[in-house]
Amino acid sequence: MDWTEITVTVPSRDIETAGNIAQMTVPYGIYIEDYSELEAEVMEIANIDLIDEDLLKKDREHGIIHIYISPEENPAEAVSFIRERLGAENISYEISSGSCDVESCLVSWRKYFNPIPVGEKILIRPIWRDDYEAGSRVVLNLEPGLAFGTGTHETTRLCLQALEKYVKPGAKMLDVGCGSGILSVAGLLLGAESAIGIDIDEMAVKSSRENAKLNNVEDRYTGIKGNLADEVEGTFDVITANIVADAIIMLSADIEKLMDKNTVYIMSGIIDTRLDDVLNSLPHNMTVFEQYEEKGWLCLAARLK
Repeated sequence: MDWTEITVTVPSRDIETAGNIAQMTVPYGIYIEDYSELEAEVMEIANIDLIDEDLLKKDREHGIIHIYISPEENPAEAVSFIRERLGAENISYEISSGSCDVESCLVSWRKYFNPIPVGEKILIRPIWRDDYEAGSRVVLNLEPGLAFGTGTHETTRLCLQALEKYVKPGAKMLDVGCGSGILSVAGLLLGAESAIGIDIDEMAVKSSRENAKLNNVEDRYTGIKGNLADEVEGTFDVITANIVADAIIMLSADIEKLMDKNTVYIMSGIIDTRLDDVLNSLPHNMTVFEQYEEKGWLCLAARLK
């Protein structure tokens, strides 16, 4: 079945706010065409000053947000939500939608993902891009697929920054809601001894295994189809849950059985308006000791008291 592509055109000055609104409509990411700072961005990423003429002709005054809605979802709900929120923010916009087959969507979607540095140690490289300079960073090769995260969203970047700090050599890691496996693979590249990724979506588990293989860490990675953490036992040094607030709240009832006093539990995917709900759901013997924030999204690091 075909997917639906929604395109939203807004002034470049409003692209960040509009992008945050669009991101709320899908769990797996969007892409944004924004050429307002084209030359500087190309130089930063690729260290070249020769830019394709077609790119130079792009509109510098407006940005275009592309959102892909899977066949199981209702695109009318996403369009209605975007219209309402953009109107509330007094952002002028044009919005359109149409169907596209998966292969066509992938071709369009891939064009706008660049290699991106995250934190101080990681460079995320979509496997179709060869124009990057890694320097001393570890390169995380990623084939996310249309419906899975690429590392561009704030919630994933915040998790990766936390992983840099708390993954130690030899650590055992659990990634709940693993999606493309980006966090598990990053943890292994940063020195974890083993990682288990669990997701309710079989395609996500398959994608995570493929990404582990792309990065030559498949022998240390286990992908499991299951509901949150029901399929695992034992304790872990690092647990990540980059999902949504409601799922984190559900997980809170059982998460401490997978932790010991040294476990770091990293929670992300939390919009700032749901922070109190998440905090109130945590076990009484758990404390949040660090908080990361970017553009209204929060990532929390917690441990048992």
